[in-house]
Amino acid sequence: MKPNFITEIIDEHNETGRFNSRVHTRFPPEPNGYLHIGHAKAIYLNYSIAQQYNGKFNLRFDDTNPCKEEQEYVDSIIEDVKWLGAKFEDRLFYASDYFEQMYEYAITLIKKGKAYVCDLDAEKLRELRGTLTAPGKNSPYRTRSVEENLDLFTRMRNGEFPDGAKTLRAKIDMAHPNLNLRDPIMYRILHSSHHRTKDKWCIYPTYDWAHGLEDSLEKITHSICTLEFENHRPLYDWFLDELGIFHPQQIEFARLNVTYTVLSKRKLLELVQGKFVDGWDDPRMPTVAGLRRRGYPREALHNFCEEIGAAKFNSTIDVGVLEEAVRGVLNKTAERVMAVLKPLKITITNYPDGKSEELEAVNNPEDPSMGLRKIYFSRELYIEQDDFRENPPKEFFRLSVGKEVRLRYAYFIKCEEVVKDENGNIVELKCSYDPKTRGGNAPDGRKVKATIHWVSAAHCFTAQINLYDRLFNSPDPDKVEPGKDFKSNLNPDSLGIITAAKLEPSLKNANPSQRFQFERLGYFCLDSKSTGPKLIFNRISTLRDSWAKVEQKLKKK
Repeated sequence: MKPNFITEIIDEHNETGRFNSRVHTRFPPEPNGYLHIGHAKAIYLNYSIAQQYNGKFNLRFDDTNPCKEEQEYVDSIIEDVKWLGAKFEDRLFYASDYFEQMYEYAITLIKKGKAYVCDLDAEKLRELRGTLTAPGKNSPYRTRSVEENLDLFTRMRNGEFPDGAKTLRAKIDMAHPNLNLRDPIMYRILHSSHHRTKDKWCIYPTYDWAHGLEDSLEKITHSICTLEFENHRPLYDWFLDELGIFHPQQIEFARLNVTYTVLSKRKLLELVQGKFVDGWDDPRMPTVAGLRRRGYPREALHNFCEEIGAAKFNSTIDVGVLEEAVRGVLNKTAERVMAVLKPLKITITNYPDGKSEELEAVNNPEDPSMGLRKIYFSRELYIEQDDFRENPPKEFFRLSVGKEVRLRYAYFIKCEEVVKDENGNIVELKCSYDPKTRGGNAPDGRKVKATIHWVSAAHCFTAQINLYDRLFNSPDPDKVEPGKDFKSNLNPDSLGIITAAKLEPSLKNANPSQRFQFERLGYFCLDSKSTGPKLIFNRISTLRDSWAKVEQKLKKK
């Protein structure tokens, strides 16, 4: 990882001997949704820093809200963190591991006169909290004795009171300029089963109470958080100082914002529940599961995170930076193959019927070590419909009547005749080939201006192609007209489905971990959910940033 303000702080700590030159980071997700690209940045940052300083990295779930948490989310997060390459070894922890210790810490604060049981409901709590310009007012229950608070808190744990009847609050300062320190809630009553502790607890710690304690108990040295937690840091410090326990250093960095993308878990959940997408791992989603299913290599996510770095101030990254990182990796690593998405049949009239021959094709010109593969040539072929024009414009150099083109790795062909159906639609081209041009070169030195891809009709197979594109039409999906929400910016063309593409036979044995460049078309991979006789391939990316031209046109308007 390149130097940044976080590594500068750690370097200073190591020079002064703070934490005994030890570096221990963590990633603390809440299991209330799938991880997204913003979380991938946080994971990369925390894990890379631990690696850089020969330190340790923990994965810890902040599972303090049973109403929104599910084991499905826990399992998906573990899978995503492992896929991203962040090794937490045996250091997988949960906030629920510490519920008993947190309860004892709360007892400690009650005994010190620093916490009390409050009977105010949520509405009254908000009313008395005050504003940024006006101080709050003390709860009428703030003066309860230590003995009464201990008794009530014990009874809260024992389940004597209904949900919302009471809370445990820290006794700090209702006039404090930082609203987070105006007697914040530490515990609330929730008669809800927890995915790990089941029905053992009916009181649950708030995030603000639990978060700093978890870091302390795990002896985390550098608690790296996003900027929205900056105003919460003084509260975490207050809890740790009052308890007199190990005190990590919290450091805040700017969260990731990306154009044409929403990274709010609430909004992503809304897309899933409203069936605007096909689940959390829909390849259009910015979730790690979605990006993985789409075919994004993790190296591209690492390169993207390294490129954008860690900043102190919020900004928005153009999604084109991420897409270019993907293309940068795939260009070097993806095997080249040939596929025809919109087939047009060609018959080579002077090629023997029933004959076929093997030709050699380069797997990746960027990496000769990837070698060659066999492709098949026969009398009947398929090319792309867009590679033929019956009445071509002047600048069209691909196939037309009377013109020659080169078939990639094969021969020169010339179109001799166009066959149409009863409706006037072109259904077949009759062409001749020059047998002296095997390999794509003419011994007489003549040149052609276009090389097109193709597949042999006798050897190819039919597959479905999902043409995924950006999920939103607007760079800022939250920027909407009055009365509308972010979903009004959904791109109706974010998924195009081709049901009868023709693919070269080598792709029959593809697996979801492989990425391919369909020559001239883009990067593709086998969908991890592809089952049955017809395989399904997903478009990972176009070969170039096709959206740049769209955006330029919009700006001109």
